[in-house]
Amino acid sequence: MEEWCDGIAPNSFVEVDPKIKPDYVVIGEPTKMQVYRGHKGRLELKITAKGKSAHAASNQVGDNAIYKMLPIIKAISEMEPQLGDHEFLGHGKITVSDMTVNTPSINAVPDECVIFIDRRMTFGETKAEVKAQLEALIPVDQKDKIMVEELFYDEPSYTGFVFPVDKYFPAWAFEENHPLVIAGQKTRQAIGLPDTPSSKWGFSTNGVYWAGKAGIPSIGFGPGDELTAHTTEDSVSLEEVVKATEFYALLPAMLKSGIGL
Repeated sequence: MEEWCDGIAPNSFVEVDPKIKPDYVVIGEPTKMQVYRGHKGRLELKITAKGKSAHAASNQVGDNAIYKMLPIIKAISEMEPQLGDHEFLGHGKITVSDMTVNTPSINAVPDECVIFIDRRMTFGETKAEVKAQLEALIPVDQKDKIMVEELFYDEPSYTGFVFPVDKYFPAWAFEENHPLVIAGQKTRQAIGLPDTPSSKWGFSTNGVYWAGKAGIPSIGFGPGDELTAHTTEDSVSLEEVVKATEFYALLPAMLKSGIGL
């Protein structure tokens, strides 16, 4: 479920029995053995265009929903330069990630076209602004036939458990001088890793709940490279796994000793 809806696992862990709220969180996604301290957020949306079905041989009496969507898709592909930017988290991003069409057959005019959008949000961007940006792409005379909607997740798990949640995942970041970030950097030094500055992920993690929604101090640290994660090149060095284990074991002691506090 975590792959389908970021942060739903920790969200249910904290807010459903047994309610357990940690003081600090370390996210084990790949960070190239560096300390990461944030990433952009996301909002998932869909745009639905309604048309009128007809036989393809008499397409003039139909209203092709795909054709309604094409100028919107083109406009989305050109939006990125106008999106928000942040000195640490970087530039906002937008991607049309899927499309479905409702049609009686491949010999008919489709009466519905739906596109799904992955919108990566940086600091300073709000849900309302993101939705308004997309709604502004819809021609005035098509407002009643083309709708923008935020996605909502309420799919049951294999046990039947349902945890309804909006598919909005806030951006988050902590400063370099945050006590947890400092403790993470000191722990890296203590286990013999070379001194490197803290950084951020390009993708999203369950930190959208831990830090983005719950405000719990969080960092990332893990073996592997995010650029190859979820690809056929995905791999993790056994040496890094052992070294990461040292980090996870030592960090609580660093915090307890007051390092970074």
